[in-house]
Amino acid sequence: MRQDERFYMISMVCRLLNVHPQTLRLYEREGFIKPKRIKRQRVYTDEDIERLNFVIKLTKEFGVNRAGVDIILRMRERMQMMEQFIQEVLRYVDEDVREQIEKRIKKFFEQI
Repeated sequence: MRQDERFYMISMVCRLLNVHPQTLRLYEREGFIKPKRIKRQRVYTDEDIERLNFVIKLTKEFGVNRAGVDIILRMRERMQMMEQFIQEVLRYVDEDVREQIEKRIKKFFEQI
């Protein structure tokens, strides 16, 4: 747990998202969310709330069933992993290109 991480009790999350506590418990049983526990009490992070909000939109606004939500969440996680990988590759390429440019500039100035 990060020191700057905020935690919310289930009652606050229910008010924020306008859902019943049983809905959150159901989403936990389905594996859509894994709240942390402090002394056996569920606590939710900002990231949990964002994920719950996404699940609620899928189910209530778009009518996606639980199996569909599961597939979408897994696809979303894979896309985020791919995005992180691409960012790492781009950083590596950026560093490599920068080094090549610096070498060429240095070589150019050595010639004049």
